[in-house]
Amino acid sequence: MTLRVLIADDQQLVRSGFRMILESEGDMEVVAEAANGREAVAAIRDRKPDVALMDLRMPVMDGIAATAEVVADEHVPTRVLVVTTFDTDEHVYAALRAGASGFVLKDAPPEELASAVRLVAAGEALLAPSVTRRVIEEFTRISPEPGARIPLEDLTDREVEVLRLLARGLSNAEIAAELTIGETTVKTHVGNILMKLDIRDRAQAVVAAYESGLVTPGAAAS
Repeated sequence: MTLRVLIADDQQLVRSGFRMILESEGDMEVVAEAANGREAVAAIRDRKPDVALMDLRMPVMDGIAATAEVVADEHVPTRVLVVTTFDTDEHVYAALRAGASGFVLKDAPPEELASAVRLVAAGEALLAPSVTRRVIEEFTRISPEPGARIPLEDLTDREVEVLRLLARGLSNAEIAAELTIGETTVKTHVGNILMKLDIRDRAQAVVAAYESGLVTPGAAAS
């Protein structure tokens, strides 16, 4: 299956570089480009790509507002992968709250960018491995909302265990190894968690884990 990607960045050189990297992969097609968030939202609604690579700092409409509009539109299946320099920028955490499904560094190796697109499209990962724990901890430090009304009581004990491990940035395979269960079983638990909490993907499951108080920032690095 060919993954359809949109690239949103206000710098033409960056867009061209990303296009070259992604289209050199055998399973990706760049279906649109956008120079600002407003163009990105319009193009996403029109082309409905699988993944949108979204810069945060753009004119007219920034990447945070664009992400929020895309995620709020139930007719758009696109997952947003934020591209960032990650300079401990609070905008990164605002994008996660807005519904971004993942993050990748602008200076990441080409193979890491392509891998991030595949992972976010599959809903299998929150962030690039080099960013996961730091983003989660900084997000909760800068924007804590303890006591949010998250219906964790609807989860089984095993689902709570899986959610805790998700919040540490573990993959399905790592969770399976940690709990000594099959990876397919982990996928089932993750699906149940998303359904019961009425959330879109793993990224938002992690937000729920922190904002409900189930996990605290120090636990992410353990």
